[in-house]
This record gives sequence, structure tokens and C-alpha cells, in this order.
Amino acid sequence: MSKVYLITGAARGLGVDLAKAAIAAGHDVVATARQPEKVTRALGSDDRILPIRLDVTKPEDASRAVDAAIERLGRIDVVINNAGNFYGGFFEELSPEQVRAQIETNLFGSMNVARAVLPVMRRQRSGLVISISSLAGLVGGAFTSAYAASKFGLEGWMESLTPEIEPFGIRTMIVEPGYFRTELLEPASTTFAELSIDDYAQRTAEIIPAWKAMNGQQPGDPAKLARALIDLAESGNPPLRWVAGADAVLAAEQKAQTLLSQIQAQRALSTSLRHDGV
Repeated sequence: MSKVYLITGAARGLGVDLAKAAIAAGHDVVATARQPEKVTRALGSDDRILPIRLDVTKPEDASRAVDAAIERLGRIDVVINNAGNFYGGFFEELSPEQVRAQIETNLFGSMNVARAVLPVMRRQRSGLVISISSLAGLVGGAFTSAYAASKFGLEGWMESLTPEIEPFGIRTMIVEPGYFRTELLEPASTTFAELSIDDYAQRTAEIIPAWKAMNGQQPGDPAKLARALIDLAESGNPPLRWVAGADAVLAAEQKAQTLLSQIQAQRALSTSLRHDGV
């Protein structure tokens, strides 16, 4: 049965592939972007596509986009929080403004969209909220502290949101892609630290060219990711978390093993802390 998908960041990168996959599966797509004319350039004109302006950092944009979608299509069945960006740099070299901007887009942007769409889904007593996280939402690493903070926060919010909205027939899914050949590392989506500290200078000079060289060479195919995601969304039993990509699976397994070993190493101490009066 045809559904209505609302996809953020649908003018470029993975958002375009997600919109194409949803349309190919027979669904209508509310394709949002800060510049909706770019959606039309990327996806063409199609009766199944409704381009709408949406800057996810602006709650009023999210509300207007949802209202326009309901006025035109009557419902929203699936929302995919895909819009995001990347601020790369060592924590001390990222300005407070850059860190806040990172979290504003990747975390609060998804919250803004969900806050606008959840009343619609509650009235319907159905829906699926999907948030595109990252392997960096599970495994932190040098030079990604702000990005990882935004994605770790996204995952904590989504995990907590799940039992809140489940009684209304609304499901959730967190997607944790590894390295896919999206446009995240393009200059339009990537910003490097604006501060410079001598102690970090040599590593910064080595890492930035490496990140730039990785652009367009990532092992994952975003079109395959998009098609698989739509298939999971339509499966009737979407997973609460989907680790996407062979590199992500390996890293997630290593993180799980590390957590278990850390728990076991301090098990005796950790379990000895009960209050004597209990």
C-alpha cells in the first residue's frame, strides 16, 4: 500500500537516494531541503514528489512542512531524519559555536522534525520515525568529538523516545551507517575546526588531507543503503537499530566486546556497592 514518506535533506547525498528508493517502491515523498528548487533539480518533476522548504534547525519550518504535507497528502507514515553535517577537528580546536552548530543540526534538527510530525502520527495511531545516525553514534574517535556527541545524543534520544510513542502504534529505527559514498565529506557538508593549537598542528595537518582523500572513495554504496532501508521500513517489523555496512558491523562487534570486557574487569567492585542498610 502506498505510504507518505517525509525525508529531510533530500536535495543531495543519501537523501536523494532515499527519495528515489521510496518512489521506486510506490510511495509518495515529501522531499524537504533548505532550497527546495534543488530537490527538483536532483529528482526531477514527479507527481509523487512534494518539494518543501525545511531548515531543520528552525522549528517553524518543520511545522510548516508538516502542515503542507498534510494539506496535500493527508497523512505522514514515515519520517526519515537524514539532514546532517560534519564538523571535523580536535575538541579544543573546535569553537563553542561550531560544537553548538553541530548539535543544533544533527540532534535538535531531528527533534524539531519529530516534534512537528508526532502529533500527526498519534492521531493516525501509526507511523515510523527513522533517524540516520552513524557508526560515530556508537564508537567515538579522535577528530570526531563534536560529530560523535551529536550522534550519541541522537541515539539516546531515540532509544528513550521509543517506549514513549510505542503505545500509539508508532515505531522507531536508528540507522548506523559506516563509511558510505555520500556527500557528507563534500565542502557543503563538512567544516573543519576554526581554531589552531600548536600541540595539535601536526596531526591536524595529516588528518584533514586524509579525510578529503576519503571523499568519494568510501566502500559503501548509498543507493544500496537506501533501498535496503526502505525494504526494512516496509517489512512490518523494522529493527530498533540497524548497523549498516560491513565496516560498521565489525566496529560495532568490537565495541560490544570491549564493553563486555570492561564490565567483567570491574564486576566484583561494581557489584559490591550496595548500601549496607538494604
